[in-house]
This record gives sequence, structure tokens and C-alpha cells, in this order.
Amino acid sequence: MSVAVRNDWTKEEIQEIYNTPTLDLIFRAASVHREFEGTGEVQVCTLLSIKTGGCSEDCAYCPQAARYNTGVNVQALMKKEQVMEYALQAKEAGSTRFCMGAAWREVRDNRDFDRVLDMVKGVNSLGMEVCCTLGMLTEDQAKKLADAGLYAYNHNLDTSSEYYEEIISTRTYDDRLQTLDNVRKAGVSVCCGGIIGLGEKHADRITMLHTLATLAQHPE
Repeated sequence: MSVAVRNDWTKEEIQEIYNTPTLDLIFRAASVHREFEGTGEVQVCTLLSIKTGGCSEDCAYCPQAARYNTGVNVQALMKKEQVMEYALQAKEAGSTRFCMGAAWREVRDNRDFDRVLDMVKGVNSLGMEVCCTLGMLTEDQAKKLADAGLYAYNHNLDTSSEYYEEIISTRTYDDRLQTLDNVRKAGVSVCCGGIIGLGEKHADRITMLHTLATLAQHPE
């Protein structure tokens, strides 16, 4: 079976796939996987929260938003030495990718960002793929992360553009798309998806998938 990579999917095509019976969909997905990968191996990734809680955003699903009483203890940005210890443990346990997440609305050009860049360099020196999820990025910041050795950047769309305002008001959908574009321009792999179960309709899920499928390059 030959499958061409496409970026011109229609919503109707995506809806047809979305409505495909689960077992049929699993078979089709497995067939594509076997053609292009031909292996049963999976990549093991480890995620570490390097700065927890206290985020100024109002994402309705997130326990790290400062305005919600979720019991999450706010923790300042970790030291590089601590991060390196966790990364080394992850590598010894079989992980080949190490992702660092910080509960920020956006990256700011300050000492904390310089510290993150140093962390990226350190983890990269272990021979691991380095991933970050730090909120919104400018094009220049994305370039600095790439130069430090960043392999992938995670930034989700969360839901459809139509339903988006129901779950967050502190940044726009276009803000998210712009960050993805900045990451892509820097030559960093884009890791992006969404969340289901937020009260959205099936049409919202299809629209979100359509947005992902028609990006300039498909995300991981």
C-alpha cells in the first residue's frame, strides 16, 4: 500500500476517517505503520516539570493555572544540576528523549530563559533528543533553543478554533499557530495535538484534526 503525505485534506475526508469503525481504523493505521516503519519498537520519552504551578493563563483544564485552587504546589525553576540528574536516570532507564515543561504563559528573555538554554545544552550532551514545552515563543527564542540543541517543541492547539474561547481567554488561537510557525522556521520538530473531553462537539474534534493535517508540515 502506497500512502502519500498530504497537507490538503478536506474536512469531509477527515470526517470519513473519524467515523470509521475502531477496528478498521486500527488495521489501516497498523498497515501504514508497517510500511513506513517496519518495526514493533517504540520510543520511550521522559517528561519533567522544571517549573510547576503559578501560571497566569486560565486554561480551563489545567491544574497549574494560578487562578484555580487545585492543590498544586508552586515550585520555582529547577537548577540545572537537578535536571541533569533526572535526565541521566531517564537515559539509564531506556528513554531516548527528555522533555522539560515549564508552567509559563510565554518565554521571556531573562535569566530563566538563559538557564533553560543551558539545560537544553546539558541534556543534549547526553546524546538524548531534547524536547521543551514552555508556552509561547518568538522566532528569535525558537532559534536560540535550536542552537542550544533542542530537537522538538510541544505546543498544543487544544481544540477547534470555534470552541477555543470556551476554554481559554488569555491567549488566542492565532497565538498558538504563530508559535508553531516560529518553531518550524527554527528547524525544530513540532509536537502538537489537542485534548478531547472538554465539552466540545464531534465537529470541533474534526475541525481541530483538519487544522493539524493542513499545517505546512505535519506535527509529530
